[in-house]
Amino acid sequence: MKISKTAIDGVVIIEPQVFEDERGYFFESYNQAKMEEAGLHYNFIQDNQSKSRYGTVRGIHFQKGEFSQAKLVRVLEGTVLDVAVDLRRNSPTFGKYVAVELSAENKKQLLIPRGFGHGFSVLTPTAVFAYKCDNVYNKASEGGIRFNDPDIHVDWKINQEEAVLSEKDKNAPFLKEVECF
Repeated sequence: MKISKTAIDGVVIIEPQVFEDERGYFFESYNQAKMEEAGLHYNFIQDNQSKSRYGTVRGIHFQKGEFSQAKLVRVLEGTVLDVAVDLRRNSPTFGKYVAVELSAENKKQLLIPRGFGHGFSVLTPTAVFAYKCDNVYNKASEGGIRFNDPDIHVDWKINQEEAVLSEKDKNAPFLKEVECF
């Protein structure tokens, strides 16, 4: 397993060692002991999965307070641009983001610590997205930021006027209107 730091402290890219032969491939998608050897101590308690079509943007979402979540995300089918936004008010990288292309082909994963907003855009006809969380979902603690917030200015690699959004995401507040961590 290769673990690479990103421009924002705490957000890391994880690349598994893939064993391929004429039958296909095998890789360990998660190994708690190896994560802990790398200084990454998480107790993931829930797995989630979604399927989306091209142009869908899910996010930027987060959980506040005692229900804040760290996530380990990956793609099982297709390709997404995955985005982690630093929402820690006292961080030198507050409002900055890391964007990584995750795909079934490259098998990369992104580890997003607590205190971050998370979202992704679908770059292929469909994408199946899977992630682990270290805390339970709590509706009263959920928050979101508008995907096209001009203060964050994410390039989602799609035509933003044609983005497929939920009603919740269409009406999400801007970063300057949100109570962050």
